[in-house]
Amino acid sequence: MSRTIPPTHQRIATVPIRQKGQRDPEATQRALLAAAVAEFAEKGLAGARIDEIARRSGVNKQLVYHHFGNKDDLYQAALEQVYAEIRARERELKLGDLPPLAALEKLVGFSFDYLTEHPEFVALLNDENRQAARHVGRSKRLQDMHSPLITLLQETLDRGARDGVFRTDLDPLNIYISIAALSYFYFSNGRTLSAIFGSDLGTAKAVAARRRHVVAFALGAMRPVE
Repeated sequence: MSRTIPPTHQRIATVPIRQKGQRDPEATQRALLAAAVAEFAEKGLAGARIDEIARRSGVNKQLVYHHFGNKDDLYQAALEQVYAEIRARERELKLGDLPPLAALEKLVGFSFDYLTEHPEFVALLNDENRQAARHVGRSKRLQDMHSPLITLLQETLDRGARDGVFRTDLDPLNIYISIAALSYFYFSNGRTLSAIFGSDLGTAKAVAARRRHVVAFALGAMRPVE
């Protein structure tokens, strides 16, 4: 059966409405962030509306400004949130506890699966790139999130080089970018690619085939040349 990847707004869970009178600042912030991620992913920063974010989260509009300042600040917080979620999931992989080849295979597969399951991440990154990454560029929190991942990649690549399963000239930043690109482009450009090549790349069969290719291609590029 075809499993065409639906539009972003169909893939994001509805934010539960908070009960009136409930006072829980942390729950309010979580609800607002979830609503903001959904709204910005669907409409971008320019098209999103604070009124709609408040409605989605079930809280008073004034609480948006109280907790996040303005729409631009909320957009940056939403970006930080989606990045924090994927970085947290990557930590749960415990790559440092695995043999180097298994660790990279797990990371590549996870990176592909995460984009399959989180189209809002792709949508937000597309929108931020259109804005020249001005929110990401001014967020120290986002910059700090990526350093541990690059360090872990370097350690894994070094272990693999010593074991003879990876090349000795691999740069962790380039490896990270390549892994991300192999999956990201497929989902960010899925509709145009499907139209150009006359093949529905969003079906379950096509997605599974692409996943196998991405994992094999990435690992093959890292192996020593015989």
